[in-house]
Amino acid sequence: MSHLDEELPGQSEAREQVRDIYNEEGAVSAEFLAGVQQAIAEADTEFLHEQVASLHESELGDVIEALDYESRPELVRLLGAEFDLTALTEVDEAIRLNIIESLPSEQLVSALSALDSDDAVYILEDLADQEREDILARLPFTERIRLIRSLDYPESSAGRRMQTEFVAVPPFWTVGQTIDYMREDDDLPDSFSQIFVVDPTFRLLGAVDLDSILRTKRQVKIETIMRETNHPIDAELDQEEAAQVFEQYDLLSAAVVDNNNRLVGVLTIDDVVDVIHEEADEDIKRLGGVGDEELSDNIVRAVRSRFGWLLINMGTAFLSASVIGLFDESIGKMIALAVLMPVVASMGGNAGTQTMTVTVRALATRDLDIYNAARIIRREAGVGLFNGLAFALLIALVAGYWFDNPQLGGVVAAAMIINMFAAAMAGILIPLLLDRAGADPAISSSVFVTTTTDVIGFFSFLGIATWWFNI
Repeated sequence: MSHLDEELPGQSEAREQVRDIYNEEGAVSAEFLAGVQQAIAEADTEFLHEQVASLHESELGDVIEALDYESRPELVRLLGAEFDLTALTEVDEAIRLNIIESLPSEQLVSALSALDSDDAVYILEDLADQEREDILARLPFTERIRLIRSLDYPESSAGRRMQTEFVAVPPFWTVGQTIDYMREDDDLPDSFSQIFVVDPTFRLLGAVDLDSILRTKRQVKIETIMRETNHPIDAELDQEEAAQVFEQYDLLSAAVVDNNNRLVGVLTIDDVVDVIHEEADEDIKRLGGVGDEELSDNIVRAVRSRFGWLLINMGTAFLSASVIGLFDESIGKMIALAVLMPVVASMGGNAGTQTMTVTVRALATRDLDIYNAARIIRREAGVGLFNGLAFALLIALVAGYWFDNPQLGGVVAAAMIINMFAAAMAGILIPLLLDRAGADPAISSSVFVTTTTDVIGFFSFLGIATWWFNI
């Protein structure tokens, strides 16, 4: 009997109370996961259909990620048509592709047809071109055209994230006609908060909130209660900029228009929240030099993601080493220099990383721009100078006492002030210059900032020591 066939402690209880799927830390509980794995091993479709298939898409996504590699496609197979494909928008790309590859073509096509267009595009955009074309060719004509139109927009644009299902009416309709239309049409979105007003060419004229419809008499024309659309979003606008529009104006949804101001879709707050999370996650990973790596990636993809920047860092490390090589005689005559120089460089590197992180995030959120850049630079210069003086005093006392050499304490203190100030300047100026040059500061800043602080830290400390002690 395999370990999957054995009844694990707490498994029976888990299979009776599976709705409480999370533990106190917010992770999928071990008891619930064991119950699901047991049901998969026993092909207990009744349990899976009653308990797992009814989970919210985000909960189902968490369960899928918690399962082992072999159990994921098996769970999807056992759920069959009851598997909510929307759950795949909640998992890592590698997991999503693994499950999609295991799905029969008929089930995948049927499931995509039932999804909102934005979720369908999210799943399709990760597939290989030929596989995506084969799936699209099997979809109904209207759905296929909608999805192709969204996929034609640039990656990470509002057009890729928009939902093409929306409600649009002409301005001359009455409120009564609009209400009857919404009651009788079966192709309306499952949920929406506003109705868009368009002319015969589908050019956007305005919008009406549902609460205005409910409060207005039936004979009143739509054009009399419509308002100017709140900040329509260009379909080719970057998704991060679209999210900033939502944040600035507290929007729940926004019309998406093409270059001719024709209504092509609607962007909703649930998609924008995903965009904000995705962009923040991307920025953090880029600052660490790991690209778009995900936890579900295999060893080869993880190595490929990290190797490039590690290679660049090795090159910059040799640059720092060459600075140390200039003072090899000084270090040989005064071993204390070798002990203290990493402290100066390390403190500068940490200070530079702090400033760089704040700067890169401020650039991403547009809190830092040409109008306030000078003030922020002056602030960071002040912070760097103050921290430099404070830590210079501390390290002077420690180094002077440690090596019984007050002069050495003064030398390392002077180098600390120089490097902390340089770190603050590098931390803000390098991202600003990269941003101005059109490069992504989240990707490129780290290696330049750390190299700058290492070189200046080593050179200032060893140079001042060589000059002061005449070694």
